[in-house]
Amino acid sequence: MSADTASRTAMSSGRSARGTEFRETMLGTLRLDDEDRTRRVRMDLTVTADRVMRPLGTTEARATGRIRVAGWADDPCAEGELEISPLARRRIRYRITFTADGRRLTLDGWKSVSPRRPVASMTVLPYTLYEDGARIGTGTLRFPVGTQLLPFLSSFRFPRREDPAAFLVPRWCGEPGRTEVWYTTVTDPDTGCGLWLHHELTAPADGSAPYAHGWAAVFPKDGTVRHARFGPAEWTPEASGFSADGATARPGRLTGSAEGGALRWDLAERPMDEPLFTFPRWSWRRPLLPAAQMLPAARARYDGTFVHDDTTLTLTAAPGASARIYGHGNARRWAWLHADLGGGDVLEIVAAVSMRPGLRRLPPLVFLRLRRHGRDWPRRPERPALGWAGAGRFRAAIGLPTWTVTGRCGLRRIRVEVTQSADRTLALDYTDPDGRHAMCRNCERADTHVLLERWWWGGWRTEAEWSLDGTAHAEVGTR
Repeated sequence: MSADTASRTAMSSGRSARGTEFRETMLGTLRLDDEDRTRRVRMDLTVTADRVMRPLGTTEARATGRIRVAGWADDPCAEGELEISPLARRRIRYRITFTADGRRLTLDGWKSVSPRRPVASMTVLPYTLYEDGARIGTGTLRFPVGTQLLPFLSSFRFPRREDPAAFLVPRWCGEPGRTEVWYTTVTDPDTGCGLWLHHELTAPADGSAPYAHGWAAVFPKDGTVRHARFGPAEWTPEASGFSADGATARPGRLTGSAEGGALRWDLAERPMDEPLFTFPRWSWRRPLLPAAQMLPAARARYDGTFVHDDTTLTLTAAPGASARIYGHGNARRWAWLHADLGGGDVLEIVAAVSMRPGLRRLPPLVFLRLRRHGRDWPRRPERPALGWAGAGRFRAAIGLPTWTVTGRCGLRRIRVEVTQSADRTLALDYTDPDGRHAMCRNCERADTHVLLERWWWGGWRTEAEWSLDGTAHAEVGTR
């Protein structure tokens, strides 16, 4: 049985499979065949496997990270795979694809493990560089034991692996006064268009029959925002997701049409990351809060077509994500952000003021999750909303066209500024299970600036900074 098959079997049987994650940095040189000089190279990788690594066997793993070649390349979105087989095959093979000067290249090499030279053989990686299958250069990378051994060993994690498809199963069990949502947001990297697919089940508070409805929207880079609704229709339970009025949201597939076929879509979804719980994990399993939100996969890629009027948009590996909401209805005020920061990093924010008496007078509670280098910050999802004994809560200033979130946790602090231009924003009416209405203003082409700082020797220093121009997904809701 392969590693992937074993992982899927464990997850489908209700057990959380354990995976392996670690980070590795290697330094070295590259000599291109058409040059008479060598270039310095640095490769920083985050490696993930769907099972616990087997020293006596072979482990297939995925790698993402950054490759820098002096004066030639700096690609923060390098990706590929590793074959880790130090004893069975006596090698650790790397195949990493990256972009240099507009060219798509593949670094292919392996460490030849030998008991006669255990340290050298495990730390030296000779490699060949290919373009379209043809060799264009060679080089050597080395793992710097003196400076990187401790960070390498401390980076090992064995997280639970969960099946994203399991989180698409409907949560509603027949109670009145509930709403359940499946929504997807995508950015087409070729045209800059943003897409929004919203599927919703509403169970009215008066006990009347539940109904399903939703909408699709496209946010062109040049042109007006276009949307169309489908439903309302009778709710028919769907074992694996959402299905109503010809629109479906199932594991790996999104299909449907609206407004008599004026808008049509058929998209394949490929999860690229583990689930991300914006709210505490327990709040999704036990619906004690007014509502909870989570992402079955923090990042996904989409292939297929989206047709609006006479225009066909063809997506190839378009970045985005699907999310889930389950609760009693919409908040009094809220703001939401999903930002794919590149290189496997992602930021998700929900800031909201509850409709419940007593809570509605509080400032917005902020739930912020930054997944960076495979780790989630803050470590506990409730930390930004509650702080420590009420102190140190993250703060949100909700408004339009710009809203912000700021906060500090441990030795890090963050500032997020989101701008939703009026010509890129779509206003839509929401109806809660109790019949009350809310207005959301959604923008799938928002601008976002994120500044992450770390306290270091008596002052704040920039640890990371991202600026997204029209590729963030955001929303502000009001009553």
